Amino acid sequence: MIANAAVVDTNRVFSALIPKASIIRDTLMDAGLTFYAPQYLISELHLHHQKLLKSSKLTESELHFYLNGIIERIEFVPTDFIATASRQQAYELCKDIDVKDTPFIALCIELNLPLWSGDKKLKEGLRAKGFTHFFNENP
Repeated sequence: MIANAAVVDTNRVFSALIPKASIIRDTLMDAGLTFYAPQYLISELHLHHQKLLKSSKLTESELHFYLNGIIERIEFVPTDFIATASRQQAYELCKDIDVKDTPFIALCIELNLPLWSGDKKLKEGLRAKGFTHFFNENP
C-alpha cells in the first residue's frame, strides 16, 4: 500500500469543479497526497465536457485551467497494468451497482488503496459486499 494515496473516481473530479471554491479541489491539490485513476477517467471527462461546463458555471477557460491542474495531480494507470484477477474481482463487486466503476475498483484492489468517491449508491453497494476501503478527505 502507498502511504497518503487513494484512487479518485470521476465523481470526485467532477465535484472538484463545482462550485468554484471547493474543499474537494483543495484536497486534490494537496501536495502531501497522491491520487491514482485508471485512464478511463480521461474518457469520462471528455464525454461529459459540456455537462461539466454547464453545471460548474465556469467559463471554458476556467474549466480548462482547473481541470488541467487536477489532471496534473493524478497518476493515470492504463487498464493493461491492472491484473486480470483484480479486474474480475472488481467486476463482481460492481456488476449490479454500476459496471462503469469497475476500472476504479480494480485499481483500488491492484494498488491496495482506498477509493475516494462521493457516489453514495456505489459506496453503499460496495459496503454491502464487504468492500470498505474508502478515503475520507476529513479524517
